[in-house]
Amino acid sequence: MTTHIGLLGCGTVGSTVAEMLLTERVLLEKRSGQSLVLKRILIRDSEKSRSRNIPRAVFTTNPDDILKDPEIKIVVEVMGGIEPAKTLSMRAIKAGKLLVTANKHLLALHGMEIFRAAARVGSSVCFEASCGGAVPIVLALTRGLVANDIDQLVGIVNGTCNYILSEMSSTGKSYATALAEAQAAGYAEPDPTLDVTGGDSAHKLAILASLAFGVHVPFEQIHVSGINTIDDMDLRFGRELGYVCKLLAIAEKHGHGISLRVHPTFVPQKHLLANVNGSFNAIAVVGHASGQTIYYGRGAGGRPTASAIMADIVEAAMGSATLLFKQLPLLTRRSAARLVPMHDVSSRHYLRMMVDDKPGMLHQITGILGKRGISLAAMVQHEAHEDQFVPLVIMTHEAPDGKVIEAVAKINSLRGIRSKTRHIRVIDPQS
Repeated sequence: MTTHIGLLGCGTVGSTVAEMLLTERVLLEKRSGQSLVLKRILIRDSEKSRSRNIPRAVFTTNPDDILKDPEIKIVVEVMGGIEPAKTLSMRAIKAGKLLVTANKHLLALHGMEIFRAAARVGSSVCFEASCGGAVPIVLALTRGLVANDIDQLVGIVNGTCNYILSEMSSTGKSYATALAEAQAAGYAEPDPTLDVTGGDSAHKLAILASLAFGVHVPFEQIHVSGINTIDDMDLRFGRELGYVCKLLAIAEKHGHGISLRVHPTFVPQKHLLANVNGSFNAIAVVGHASGQTIYYGRGAGGRPTASAIMADIVEAAMGSATLLFKQLPLLTRRSAARLVPMHDVSSRHYLRMMVDDKPGMLHQITGILGKRGISLAAMVQHEAHEDQFVPLVIMTHEAPDGKVIEAVAKINSLRGIRSKTRHIRVIDPQS
């Protein structure tokens, strides 16, 4: 059976998908039994230079050449962003097309609207590439772990941040140097803001949490902080204490609610997530029956993302995606999420202060923590710098986030504290 495909967008990922459809057609048919034909690609600029492997005849600047073509069955949206991606995706669905998308931003904010529109017309939306590049985490959550009550999902889901933190940890480079090298290597965008502030990871967490817990996740309620304030000094202290810093996307159950958060996190060196380096992604999921399972692979780049898109195209062409979309409640029939506020979430905490080397400072700091029920698990104090300020590092036992934030504000107001206290949360993922 021959299936015709239209692409919306031809950037790094879109052009790679196009090339795979054109040059690897025999392999695809041999492995899937489907004859996949690329018919049209929507582009914004007809004058822009394109891959020589893609015939000029397939390009168009008119979306109707795809959306109104009755022969095109599958539409692949790889434009990114909200508009015009949302409008064109909704038009494709209403026209009876099957939608494949890698657009985590769009799905995090408008996923339920898009999914329900597809369900109404008997279509489907495939989105494996939106969350982890080549890592088949959507497949795992919707099929492989379908018999599990999920307790926790913890993931490294942004290759840019993981590359930067890996370089800082392994070589002692500063954040600015590691970021510049990531940009030079093509791992970071010229404007890396969405990645380094945690926004990209939060988009992915919204999608993954909705699948893990079967709930509608309000994106704006996810706690988000990024790696752009990380200091290499803290990575050294963390290593001394037996931890590695990663930007984690975390979703976990707390009684009758769930917490959702993205932030730099110290992970024990022995844990598998601590040893995921470079631009790789890894996601650990804990189910009541399966225990912990971990999904690892390339999380960014043209070919890894295109690999996931091709898998979705095959599922759509075979008809299995439409059947799944019709039958699986996780996709279209979700309850409202009951979220636990960040200030009520308990974990261990790393605090690093630059303290005036004089009597009484440690007593004041521990007194502030003690008044709020925060107990100390470990402490490191090195010799004073030339200016008589000494780094003081405290690792706490588990404490509510709100209490720690309150204590940090009080510590920062003390005379003898040189700069704002560095605060990094600590987690030991369930096994």
